[in-house]
Amino acid sequence: MEVIKTIALLKKRVKKAKLDGKTIGLVPTMGYLHEGHLTLANEARQENDIVIMSIFVNPTQFGPNEDFESYPRDLERDCKLAEPVGVDIIFAPSVEEMYPTDGGIAIRAGRQSEILCGASRPGHFDGVLQVVAKLFHLSEADRAYFGQKDAQQVAIIQTMVRDYNFPLQIRTIPIVREKDGLAKSSRNVYLTEQDRKEAPAIYESLNIAKEEYLLSRNVDKAIELAAKHINEKTNGRIDYLQLLSYPDLKSVTDETTHFLLATAVYIGKTRLIDNMIFLNKGVIQHV
Repeated sequence: MEVIKTIALLKKRVKKAKLDGKTIGLVPTMGYLHEGHLTLANEARQENDIVIMSIFVNPTQFGPNEDFESYPRDLERDCKLAEPVGVDIIFAPSVEEMYPTDGGIAIRAGRQSEILCGASRPGHFDGVLQVVAKLFHLSEADRAYFGQKDAQQVAIIQTMVRDYNFPLQIRTIPIVREKDGLAKSSRNVYLTEQDRKEAPAIYESLNIAKEEYLLSRNVDKAIELAAKHINEKTNGRIDYLQLLSYPDLKSVTDETTHFLLATAVYIGKTRLIDNMIFLNKGVIQHV
């Protein structure tokens, strides 16, 4: 496995791979890898000749009061985890390497970015699209791999790839969970012992909402029961809890066939997100 920190060297390696007729899988991450990231890398390994994993804490997707400076970083640890699952190249640039110039041209994420996480994080998805667009171009990937945990992010990226004819496929991998249902996340390291005991209630609430909606077809009642469960089982604060159509992220109608239940909850000081994608007859694993 090779660790590359410059765009010039990455492009050199990519050029050779393309001349050799090899396929490339890209796994974009912000590092501090967990099992969810490694699952993405495993999937990429099975479908591509070369696997590139980016490790870059992207400042343009953090707001002024968010945790950019404190976001966990440990490149040496990440390399030890990435190599056994078949990552060929880790691309770990500095901020200056990724953003050496600013010509004032911006990407706007649009309507899908104005709800859920985007409602409380203005500009966040603009920054996400900025960095993934650069990574798509630099890696010349045939396929890029994302986790379902960031379902809104995946929907927005899929829209950009579709509408702007990016020449790659987006692969979405199901959420990797702890045994008690908590979605694995780099931010889980911030949870206190008591926070960690309460956090599984988030996933429990999604299951409650899904079952209620499939039974009653009443969106408001489903959300009400889920919120009640979170409020009773945790000391957390709900940022949002919504049931929408997927992937267009619009209000549910009688014609909706694919559903997204999504929530963000502050458990202690840590903001945790989770979601569930399902059809009328139950949960589906791939989107």
